[in-house]
Parts: sequence; C-alpha cells; structure tokens
Amino acid sequence: MQLKHLKTLLTPQDGAAKVMCMSWAPNNAKFAVCTVDRVVLLYDETGERRDKFSTKPADSKYGKKSYVVKGMAFSPDSTKIAIGQTDSIIYVYKIGEEWGDKKVICNKFVQTSAVTCLIWPADQAIVFGLAEGKVRLANTKTNKSSTIYGTDSYVVSLTSNSSGKGILSGHADGTIVRYYFDDEGAGDSQGKLATHSCPPYALAWALNSIVAAGCDKKVIAYGKEGHIIQQFDYGRDSTEKDFTVAATSPSGQSVVIGSYDRLRVLNWSPRRSAWDESRAKEIPNLYTITALAWKKDGSRLCVGTLCGGVEQFDCCLRRCIYKNKFEMTYVGLSQVIVRNLSTGTRVVLKSHYGYEIDEVKIMGKDRFLVAHTTDTLLLGDLATNKLSEVAWQGSGGNEKLYFDNENVCMIFNVGELTLVEYGNNDILGSVRTEFMNPHLISVRLNERKQRGVEENKKLAYLVDIKTIAIVDLLSGYNLGSISHDTKIDWLELNETGRKLLFRDKKLGLHLFDIEDNMKTTILNYCTYVQWVPGSDVAVAQNRGNLCVWYNIDSPERITMFPLKGDIVDLERSNGKTEVVVTEGVNTISYTLDEGLIEFGTAIDDGDYNRATAFLETLEMSAETEAMWKTLSKLSLEARQLHIAERCFAALGDVAKARFLCETNRIADQAAKESGGDGTDNYLVHARLAMLEKNYKLAENYYLEQNAVDKAMDMYQELYMWDECINIAEAKSHPELDNLRRNYYQWLMETNQDEKAGEMKENEGDYTGAVDLYLKAGLPAKAARLVLSRNELLGNNDVMMNRIAAALIKGDFYERAGDLYEKVGNYQRALDCYHKGSAFRKAVELSRTVFPSEVVKLEEAWGDYLVQQKQLDAAINHFIEAGCSVKAIEASIGARQWKKAVHILELQDDKTAHKYYYKIAQHYSSVQEYETAEKMYIKADRIKDAIDMYKQVGCWEKAHKLAMKCMKQEDVAVLYINQAQELEKKGKYKEAERLYITVDEPDLAITMYKKLKMYDDMIRLVGKYHKDLLTDTHLHLAKELESEGRFREAEYHYLEAKEWKAIVNMYRINDMWDEAYRVSKAHGGANAHKQVAYLWAKSLGGESAVKLLNKFGLLETAIDYAADNCSFEFAFELSRLSMKNKIPDIHLKYAMYLEDEGKFQEAENEFIKAGKSKEAVLMYVHNQDWDAAQRVAEVHDSDSIADVLVGQARFAFDQKEYQKAEAFLLRAQRPELAVKYYKDVGMWSDAIKICKEYIPNKLEQLQEEYEQEAIKKGTKGIEGIIEQAREWEQSGEYIRAVECYLKVKETNNLALVEKCWMKAAELSIKFLNQEKALDVIKTVGPRLIEMQKYNSAAELYLNMDLIKEAIDCFIGGEEWNKAKHVAKELDPRFEDYVDQHYKEYLKNQGKVDSLVGVDVIAALDIYVERGQWEKCIETANKQNYKILHKYVALYVTHLIKEGHSEKALNLYVQHGAPANTQNFNIYKRIFMDVINMPDINSADAYRTWADLRNVLFNLCENLVKSSEAHSASHEEFEQMLLIAHYYTTRAASLGVSQLDMIAAKLSISLLRHTDVIPADKAFYEAGMAAKTVGWENMAFIFLNRFLDLSDAIEEGNLDALDHSDFQQTDIPFEIPVPTKQHVLHERREEIRDWVLTVSMDQRVEQVLPADERDTYEASLIAVNTGIRSLPCVITGYPVLRHKIEFKKPGKAANKDDWNKFLMAVKTTHSPECQDVLKFISQWCGGMPSASFSFQ
Repeated sequence: MQLKHLKTLLTPQDGAAKVMCMSWAPNNAKFAVCTVDRVVLLYDETGERRDKFSTKPADSKYGKKSYVVKGMAFSPDSTKIAIGQTDSIIYVYKIGEEWGDKKVICNKFVQTSAVTCLIWPADQAIVFGLAEGKVRLANTKTNKSSTIYGTDSYVVSLTSNSSGKGILSGHADGTIVRYYFDDEGAGDSQGKLATHSCPPYALAWALNSIVAAGCDKKVIAYGKEGHIIQQFDYGRDSTEKDFTVAATSPSGQSVVIGSYDRLRVLNWSPRRSAWDESRAKEIPNLYTITALAWKKDGSRLCVGTLCGGVEQFDCCLRRCIYKNKFEMTYVGLSQVIVRNLSTGTRVVLKSHYGYEIDEVKIMGKDRFLVAHTTDTLLLGDLATNKLSEVAWQGSGGNEKLYFDNENVCMIFNVGELTLVEYGNNDILGSVRTEFMNPHLISVRLNERKQRGVEENKKLAYLVDIKTIAIVDLLSGYNLGSISHDTKIDWLELNETGRKLLFRDKKLGLHLFDIEDNMKTTILNYCTYVQWVPGSDVAVAQNRGNLCVWYNIDSPERITMFPLKGDIVDLERSNGKTEVVVTEGVNTISYTLDEGLIEFGTAIDDGDYNRATAFLETLEMSAETEAMWKTLSKLSLEARQLHIAERCFAALGDVAKARFLCETNRIADQAAKESGGDGTDNYLVHARLAMLEKNYKLAENYYLEQNAVDKAMDMYQELYMWDECINIAEAKSHPELDNLRRNYYQWLMETNQDEKAGEMKENEGDYTGAVDLYLKAGLPAKAARLVLSRNELLGNNDVMMNRIAAALIKGDFYERAGDLYEKVGNYQRALDCYHKGSAFRKAVELSRTVFPSEVVKLEEAWGDYLVQQKQLDAAINHFIEAGCSVKAIEASIGARQWKKAVHILELQDDKTAHKYYYKIAQHYSSVQEYETAEKMYIKADRIKDAIDMYKQVGCWEKAHKLAMKCMKQEDVAVLYINQAQELEKKGKYKEAERLYITVDEPDLAITMYKKLKMYDDMIRLVGKYHKDLLTDTHLHLAKELESEGRFREAEYHYLEAKEWKAIVNMYRINDMWDEAYRVSKAHGGANAHKQVAYLWAKSLGGESAVKLLNKFGLLETAIDYAADNCSFEFAFELSRLSMKNKIPDIHLKYAMYLEDEGKFQEAENEFIKAGKSKEAVLMYVHNQDWDAAQRVAEVHDSDSIADVLVGQARFAFDQKEYQKAEAFLLRAQRPELAVKYYKDVGMWSDAIKICKEYIPNKLEQLQEEYEQEAIKKGTKGIEGIIEQAREWEQSGEYIRAVECYLKVKETNNLALVEKCWMKAAELSIKFLNQEKALDVIKTVGPRLIEMQKYNSAAELYLNMDLIKEAIDCFIGGEEWNKAKHVAKELDPRFEDYVDQHYKEYLKNQGKVDSLVGVDVIAALDIYVERGQWEKCIETANKQNYKILHKYVALYVTHLIKEGHSEKALNLYVQHGAPANTQNFNIYKRIFMDVINMPDINSADAYRTWADLRNVLFNLCENLVKSSEAHSASHEEFEQMLLIAHYYTTRAASLGVSQLDMIAAKLSISLLRHTDVIPADKAFYEAGMAAKTVGWENMAFIFLNRFLDLSDAIEEGNLDALDHSDFQQTDIPFEIPVPTKQHVLHERREEIRDWVLTVSMDQRVEQVLPADERDTYEASLIAVNTGIRSLPCVITGYPVLRHKIEFKKPGKAANKDDWNKFLMAVKTTHSPECQDVLKFISQWCGGMPSASFSFQ
C-alpha cells in the first residue's frame, strides 16, 4: 500500500483546532468532517465542499459550546448522519440524497453519560460507547437504545469488522472486548479478548488480526483469540509520539496508524501470514493526527489533524489502463476499483474472503467483469453493479464464459456448465453437458413476477443432442426430461419457466408444458422463433407465414400472416411489439396485437379485472374465445365468480352463466349477513363443486351443515336417485319409502327397465327382475340372475326357454350355453358354445360328456383363433388336435420361429422343406445368419445360404458353405469373378477379402499394384510373402524413384534397410540436403560425414570449405580425402584453410606411393613430411639396403641401427644365423639376437648370448624355456625332468626341486607323483628346514587332491606334522592308522580322531557301528529315522535314565499320532519312573484312555488293567522320590483310584453275578466327574442303574446326562440345575466336556425314556438315602460331616460291616467283598482274580482269609 498526497480539503489553522471526527458515506459519494466548532462539513467524492450544517446541544440553555462531538457516522444507505456528543445525546440527521436538501433531526437518543465514540455498521443499528464504560445500541426504527454489554472502564475506541457483523471496543484500562451480532460461522469467542498495555485509542479490526496501539509507542497485532502474533516497538525512536488513531482499509488487508507528523502503514502478507511494515509517511508540521477516514472503495484516505487540517491521500498498490476504456486501481491485494473512462462510473471489485485478485478482465461487450483469485472467481455486471464471488478451484484459466444472459453468467469447463447469478455469492447450479451454444441453453431467473411464486429460477439444457433436461435451480430437482427423435438446434423457456419451445434439425417447432409434462408439435418448417419479451406470446416463421400464438395454452390456435421475406428481429418498446422482416433490400415491421399480448401479461399477474376489461374490447374470434376460456378457468380457481359468470356469458354457455349468477346472488346475500365476499359460504362451496361435477364434495358440504334436504334436492334435480336414496337411508329420512316408490315410478315412466329390474332384484323380486331385464332387451343380465339363484332353475322351463331364445337372438351364445349346461341340456349347450366361439367351455364340456368331439373342437378352436389373428394362441390347439401343418403355419404366422422349428423337427423331410425355407428367410432378415444357414441347409437350399452370405459380405462363411456343395475350382472362379466386379466398383477391401478367401493373395497384390495402392500391397506382401517383402520395397522404391516420387521412394528404401540407395538417389538428383538428412538419421555415426564430404567435393574451392565448416567436418574431410587417396582435394582444402595439415597429407601420400611401388617419389614425400625415418624403413622393408643406408646417413643417422637390424632379420630368414648375429651385435641389440634364437627354438644359443651379453636376464630366459617345455606336453615334461636331473647332478637342488614341482602332467599321475615325491625327498635331504617345510606343504595338498593320502601322510610325518598326517589318514578313511598315529605320536588328537569317526559313521548311516562309539548319537539317529523299536531296544541295553528319555519321546510321538494305547503299553513294559517331566504325559495317557469310546465293557479289561498297573507303579515310585505327598502325588493317587474302579467294573461286567457291583462302581465314579468326562460318567451310571432296576437313580442320572449334553452344545454349564445333588459329594464345579461322548441317536433314545419315566407317578426324583440320612453313595455324612472310607470293591462308603486291610485307609464292605469272592470262586474269572491280586498289592496284603487262584 502506497500513500500519495492528493489535496488539502481543509486548511489547518495556526493554533489548536482539532478535527473531532470524519466519516465517508458507504456509497462513496459524500465525505463528512466535524470540526472543533461543532460544524459538520460535507464534501463530494472529488474533494469539493458542497454543504454544511451545525450540530445542536441536548439542552439549549447550556449554550452551543456546552459539548463537543466525539463520534460521527453515515447510515448504511448514506442518507443520514449520526452525531454522538459529550452532553449525553446522539442525534441522527437526515441529510437527503441531493446536495442542499434540508437537514432534519429524525432520531435522538438521550444517554446517562457522555458519548465517547460511535460507529454505524452495515445492516445494523448505531453502536456507541459511553464514558461510564457501557457499549450500547441505538435503533433508529424504534427510536430506542439498549445496552449490548457494560464495563467499568471508559470506552476510548470502537471499530467493526469488514462485514459489520462484529464490533470491538477499547477501554481506558487497556481491555479490548469483542461482540458479534453474527459470527458468520467463524466460531470465535465473545467477551474480553485481550488487555492492552495502555488505553488502545488506535484500534483496528483487520481481516486476519486485530491491531491496537496507544501512548506506549507499541503497535501490537492480536490473533483471533487474543494472543499476540506480532509486535512493533518504536519506544527507542525519539521522534515517535503517541499513537492516537487507526483505520483499516475496506479490504481489511492494510492498517494505517496516525501519530505525530507521521502515518505508519502495515500491509498483511498472505504468504507469510504476518504484517509487513511499509515505509512510514512522514509529513512535517502536520502535528498530531486526530482522525482518519478511509473511503469505502479503498481508494482514498483522509487525515484530520490537531490544527484543523484535513488532507486527502490516494491509496493504491498499482494502476493500469485496460483496452483504453477502463482504469483499474488495485487499492489492496483483494480489492480493485474499475472505472469507465468514458462515463466515469466506478465499480469496486472485492474478494470477500480476502484472497489476492490476480487479473481483472472486462468481457461481454465491455459490460461484465471477470477476475480470478487462488480459490474463487469474481464476476460482475457493470451496468447493474451486481457483483458475485463464488468458490472456483484453479482450472488453469481454461474455462469459457458466456454473457448472453443478462442475469447469469454461464461458465463451461471440462464438460460441466456452471451458472452464477450476478449479485449472488453462491453457484446457482451445475450440470454436465457438452453443448455450450447459447441457443441450446435457456436460463430464466425471476424475469416476471407470478402470483404466489416468490422465487422462480429454471434451466433448460441439452443432455445429449436429442435430450433436453429442465432443472429447478432452487431445489436442484429435475422438472422434466424430453427425449426427441431428431437433433435439437434451438430451445428457450418462457419468462415464467412453465413452457419450453424447441426446434429440431428438421425445422419442427415443439412446445413442452413443464407442469403437465406434455410435448406438442406446433409448427413445421420453422425458420425463426422467439418469445415476445414480457409475455407468453410466441412468434415464429413458417416458410411464407408469420405465426403468432397469443394464447400459448391453446397451441392449436395460431394467428398467421403472409410474409415475403425473413424475420430478423423482434422489438417491444413503448407499448408496441413489432416483428422486423427483411424483404429483399427493404426492412418492414409487422405490428402485433398489443392487446392480446397484454391479456397474457394480465393473466400471469393475476389481474383478472384488467384481463376482462381488455377482452370486452375485442370482437369474438377463435383467439378471443380461447382467452375467455382461459380466463374462466383461472377466475373459477381464484373464486372470482363475477368474472367467471361474465366469461361464460361471453362464451355463450348460458347454463353455467345462470348457475353462476344464482351462486353470486347467494354469495352476495351471505356477504351481507356475515361479512366478507360470501365465497366461504357452504352453499357457494357446494354449488362450485356441482359446477365441477364433483357431487360427492357438494354432498359433503351440505351434510357438514346438516342440510340433508338440500343434498337430497340436489340429487333429485340431477335425477341421481341412487345417491339420494343412499343419503335418505344413511340419515333414516322419513320420506325414504316415498322416494323409492317415486324412483320406481319414474323409472317405469322413463322406460328405464334395466334400472327397474335392478331395483326389483335388490328388493328380492327375482322373477319380476327377470321379466324387466327381458323387457329391456338384456337377456344376459336375466341369465346371470337366473344362474345365480337356484330357486329360479327349478321347474320354470318357460322362463328358461324365453331367456335362452333371447340370448340366441342377441348372439349371446356363450351365456345361452351356460344356461343350457346348468339345466343339463349338454348338446344344446355344446352347440351354443360352438356358435359363440366359446371353445374353452366347449372343450371342457366335451371332455366330460362328448370325449370324441375334443379333437375336432381343438382344431376348430385353432381355426377360430387364426381368423382372429391370435396365431400364438392357435399353435397349441393345433398341436392338441394333431394338425401339425396348421401348427407350423400358425407358428410361422405368429413369428414363433423357435416353436415352428421345434414342431418341424418332428415332421418328415418332405413336409418340412418349404417351411424351413421360410424360417431361414426370417432369420436372414433379422441378421441371425448362423441360424438361417442351418435352416437353409435343412431346406436343402444351400445355394440360398451362400447367396445370403454373399449379400451381407460374409465371404468367408459363404466360401465355407460353397466348398461343401461346389467344386473348389468353381468356387475359386466364382469368388475371383465377384472380386473383379467389386474391383471395378472401387470396393477394393471387399475384393481383397474375396481374393484372400480363395487363397489368391497374389491377385489382390496385383490389384493394389495396378492401382498404385502401395500401402495395401505391402501389407499383403508382408502377410503372405514375408520373404519377398524386402524385394517388394526395393522394387517399389526404384519405380517411385523413376517417377520422381523421391519421398515415397525414400520410405520404401528405408523399409528395405537400403539407406545408401536413398543417399545415392538424392546425390544423383543433386539433392544433397536430403542425402545428408537421410545419412545422418539412418547411416550410423560416420555416414553423414561421408555425404558431407562428397557434397563438398562436388562444390570444390571456398564453397567446399564453407560447407564443411558449417557441419564442423573440415578437418575430418581432409583426413578422409587423404585416407581415400584424394590427395589433390586434400591439398586444396589444407592450403585454403588448414596449412598445418599439409605435412600429414604428404606423409599419407608417401605411404600411398610406397604401396604403389613408387619408392623414389615416396622417399621425396616422406622427406617433405619430415619423416625421413619412414623412408629408411620403407627401403628396409623392401630390402634395398643400400638405399636405406644412403637415406639414413644423409637424413637420419639414428636410423643406421635400424638398417642393421633389418639386415639381421633378413639374414635370420635366410637361416644365416652367424651373419645375423654379427649385424645385431654391431647394432648393439643382443636382446634381439636372443629373441630371434628363441623364435626359431634355438634355446641353447639364446642362453649363450644371454649369459655373455645380458646375464641379468638369464633367469627369466630359463623360466620361459621351462614354460615352453610345459606347453609342448609330454615331450616338454620330459625336457623339464631332464633339466631337473641336470640341476640335481650339478648340485643345484633348489632349481631341481622347482623343476620337479613344475611337472603337472595329468595323463600320467604316477610320473607326477614320482616327481613330487622326488622334490620332497630332495628338499628333506638337502634344503634347510624352512624351505623343506614349504615344499612339503606344497606337495602334501597336491597328493591329497590326487587321493594319495598315505603318501601325503608319510611326508607330513617326516616333517613331524602330526595333525596334518592324521587328517590325511582320516581323508583316506584309514581310521586305524589315524588312531595309531594319534596314540603313538600325540595322544591329544585321540579325541579328535574319535569325533571325526563318529561324524563319519553318522554321515554314512552306519548306526550299528555308531552304537559302539556314541550311543546317544546313534539313538538320536534312530529317532530321526522313526526307527522307534530299534531305538527303544538299544536304549533298553543302556541305563534306566537313557531308556526312559527315549521312551518319553516315543510316547509323545504316539500321543500326537493318536495311539495312546500303544503309549500305555510302553510304560507297562518299561515301568513308569517318577520323573516330573513325564507327569503331563501320564496325565495325557490317563485322559485319552478315559475318553475312549466303547470302553465300558468286559472286553476293555486289559486296557483298564494296564492303566491301573502303570499308575500303581508310578505311585510306588513317587513314594520313594522327592515328590512324595506332593500335590502331583495326590493327583496320581486319585487317578489310580479311578483306574481301579474302571478296572474292577470291567471285570464285574464279565460276571453276571456282579451286575450290582458294576452299577455301584459306575455310581461311585460320579464323585470324580471333576476329572472324568461328566456326560459319559452320568450316562454310564444311569444306564447301569437302569440295568439293575434302580429306576429312581437311573432317571436322575440320565436326566443330568441330558442337561449336560445340552450344556455341551451351548458351550457353558451356567444353565445346570444342581438341586438333585445338593447334599452329595458329586462335584458341581466341573469342566465342560469338549465333545459329546454319546451318539446323537442314543441321546434321543435316552431323552424319550426320561420323558416316559417322568410321566410315571411311581418313580420319585430323589436319590436313595442310608442310615446316615445321606445319599447312600456319598462318603460324607450330611449331618455330622464325617467322611467314610470308600469300599475298594464298590467305591460306596464303608459303614458298619467292614473288612480292613493292612495298609491304613483301605477297607471294604463285608457284603460286597464276600459277593466278589464268591463270584471269583464260582466262575474262576481271570479278570476278577487279577483284581484281587492287585488289591493285595495295593492294600498291603489280603484280609485274614486267603484264596488260591490256581
């Protein structure tokens, strides 16, 4: 924001004359200043003073100087000024809209203390602050003031936000208070916002924060909730004084703060979200600023001073001129003032959201504003000053805007149409459409006021080119959709949005009534159409006629005038409507009947009196008559009955006119009596209902007022006797009987025999009713009555015959048939049914009475249906009649093709052929060609099928068929001829398909070649002759080249990958540019350089140099020319541009001459190039030694040696070795002599020269010699061995060893081993320890690699490498040797050998051998392999601990596999140790066994005995262990007891004498249901009790079992009833069994038994008690709590007669014990004997008596 001084509005005085306050009017037209002398000065917007007025005191007696003005503000409409004064009053002055208007006080508000500040926010009342701290509201409409809120501190400042919906007040104690009239959804808090450090005299509410300042020289910006977001401290600036006043720009993005001689400007930065301080405006001698006022458009800031001066500043960020028509002033980031330079009118464009405005455009004939921000779009109408801001996400400026409608802007963006109403900040509506022609979109927004309609906003647009959608923009609902059959090219709604006119491409004009959803075509050949503005009149042109619809509700009534020209426009102004027509060069106007137009407007406005007055001036015509009808309808709806009467009179409807006249008389009478217009009277309502023929409603009106007689009179007048009698019956009217008589008499007088008959029927006089029906000629009705009343069917044959004759006479055959059938005359009935075509009834009757007639009737029925064109229905009847041909023909006639085919399939071929042909023709016509083909084949008309496929172009299918019935040659000829015909017609694609179909692609290729359609030709060649494709491309390219079609030729050359041919083509035609382009694109890295070179060569001279420089190829070209022997061109280019290249060219030229054998010339060129050495070498190469010597001596003495070397090489080639050696020694090159000797394999001579002249290389030469020998293979190896022997003989043992080690011949391993062993032997004998060790470490791994483990071990032992020797023996699996060496030489390695031996045995799987070495490892291997028996067998031979470790592992495995019995057997065999880690295994085996199915039998004894014995063994072991008497021990003792019970029960079940003991054991087990499965235990106990006849217990236990089964299903035991077991030791807290242990069928049987027993009165649901008054099986006595010992035989409590055992706690009931012993004696049961044997062990011996179980 920049401030620029414009002018001084009020000149300052010499002394203090403070400007008290200032204010700008909201309309920007007026500016008010109040001076210290209480006078208000008024200025216009240009700064000219135009008016003034003095303020007045609250009481004149105190004088004019008794107060000062503290606040002043304009009203929102800019016509009033509010003045706040310190004499506790506020005056509101009406200043008028024009300058010089009289100033009048229109409101005054007396207060209790001085007014200190005042503002008047937009759309609100006056807000002011008082010295007592209150902030109040003054309402100018009610002339009352009220308190908004109160504080205890003087109000020093007031300000509002930019919308005027919120206020801030600053107080003397520094408090800043915020209040909202409407927080606009911001959700900000109200009340005390912050406490400033001093009184905030300068207070401003900006868009994003609140700025406060005062006497402490600090400016503080507060956030929305009062926290400090920024602070500017000027305390250190000595020139700064107190801040006195602040003002916010209208956009809220700038704040100006006034102090002494200075204005400080703060600008909000949206990007930083902080205030930026602009450079302060320094104004010397301005003195303290006392007032600030910012013009509402943001363009001006006025400053009032202490000395009475008022200065005006211009405020803007930037200015620009748009199209030389508009000036745009950016007064803020979000506010722009647009001024029309020609008219001076201004519009303030402002973003209400504070967004930065990017660019403003003026569009639509310079009338409409468009501007973008980051998130919104601003639109405005300069003519009406209506502005809109709508949310608009960035679309990159790609949207299109249409301004054809004055009320709404249409925006089209990516297929979406958006409507924005000017002056509305919400998008009016959005729809999807692709059609943005203004003629295809119609929007109507409140263009004409309608009666009862507040808002009317509608849109019509195209969904697609044939579909119109009409949308209510207010609700968003779709009002209608029009689907048209032709493309639509124009549409428009009328102004009320009730009618839509649209025109299609066929020039048909259509009218759509939106309310009725009716479409009507109203004109054809329409070339122009338009609605008349301000009315519902439509004007159109049809060829030579002007067509006018004055009443669009009657579109059939058209007023037509002949025209010669074309309508170009429609104008309506000054009460006149004209149609402008061009006739040639002349323009003629046709005036429409304004009166008729006016009628429509009056109707729409609801002014029916005006419409009537207008119609009375017109003569009657078709249009006028339509208008009277419309007016009559509307006036009736509006209850304007006098107007309706006049309308019907004008229409000549005398009846309605008279009826309404009487109605109006009644209404007038009612109006006199009760007031109003009388239309609310019930008689008027009833008569209007009668007029609408709604008699029921009229009746309701009468009956509501109890006017029964009037209702009856109404019906009698209308001869509606039935309704009249109904009312009389409902109201029990005394005249009911008379009414009925009168009604009957009237019916008879008027010959209404039918009604009279109905009356008689209702009264029960059926015979009379029949007579009347017959008299009325209604025999069917008479027949219906007779058939429904059995009493009439008796003996009244005369009546029956009369009725039947009448029915037959009247052709009511079916009804006559019914009558005859009813009376049993079946033949006559059948005849009547047949004559009356009532075949269904005829067939039904025949089936029961005349079966032989059914088939004939079915055929006749089918024939009748065919006559009636009901062919579908006839088909089945023909089938029933066996008439297949007729059925087929009916199916074909009914187009039931599938049914026809189905019937045909059942017929013989001769009959079917012609019908198959018809069906085939049908399927062909509906394009189901495959079905048609099948039908043609069945009809033996394959030729027709082929023709069909040919006609539709399915040549492949036609060919397939033709191949079946024609020779291949004939098919080919046919297709080729057809293709040639198509070729002549230009249908080349179809011709190609035919050629391809008959496998003649070459003909198609020839066709395309002949037509020069090379693309298609290539396509076919590529598809059918891929091998010829390249040749074809080349052929075409050459042909095109010869025709001068170089571009096309280029394409084909490229396809053939012959780019060089293209370059050559362009070169020949001097088209070097093209040649260069092609070579660069396709010729690789250097091709374009060659082309450029040839191009340059063709140009020559300076042109060539320029061209090559252009391509940057000059040096390359010179090199290329020289390389390609174009030395003249190379010399030319070098002399012109690169002289430094000349020596290089001389050198290349010399080389070229050398190659050509021109040695003398070459010598000269070498010398010119400064390469005399090359000349010497040339002669050396050609063995011209003299010439070489000559040139070397003259030009290059250093080359003499080279000449000697050359001679030496030549001598070597000639095998003159001595001569060559001499030359090389002269040239001082002995190394070459060595090399040459090496090359010819003369190693001894080479070594001799080396020893003599270069001894330092002797060793290297020796190595080379050895390597060479190795390369020569065996021959070479022998040489190395021979050399080694020589070294050995000469005492060079190190060299000899090295030679021996170099022997690596793989084919002779024995020789290699011998050499290596020799090397090792020499090293041990003759070399020092260290070197010998190195040799052994080299040889040893080699021997191991050769698997010579013993040899390697022997070497290692010689060097005392014990571990390495052992490793060798291990590697060779010589375990005894390894152990022997370890034992004898280093015992530390014995474990090492053993460990490896174990690993070896493991890896080899030699487990049996491993046992002797490592038992545990062997056992683990058995486990891994699953060889459990072997594992246990082996472990059994070891100690007890190892055995039970693997037994436990095996048992765990068996349990997982589900073999718990097998697991149990293991512990039976091997005992059960008291290892704690085994406890879970024992428990799991126990649980698995007791959960086993089908184990409650004698056969299961062994399993239970094994379980018992294992648990007994375990408990015995536990007694001896540390776990004795532990919880685990007690748990296993309990398991042992349970297992003993189960075992004893199994033994008892095998002996019939012991059934009672088995039952007792099952019952005793119930006390252990916390361990064993409860459902299974109760089931077994119940069944055992039932077996021995204990029905009470059986019933209780089995009932408990059923409850448990249900609980298992539910998953919990919460629902169990424990009442039966309350005083027993059977536990309640038991686990829910995981599964049902009894099968479903068995459970259902138990359920049935329990249900049966429960009905038996004999069975008591009580458990039996003993002498303790306790349940007999319970161990604990209820009364005493004493616990009895359980019997070891039955588990029952041992009471009086007991047998005690040696072991404490063990006893038996004497009776049970004796019974068991007796059974053992008598049966000799081994199981029972085993039980006694166990009891003996368990209880510490038997009682005194002993038994023998032999």
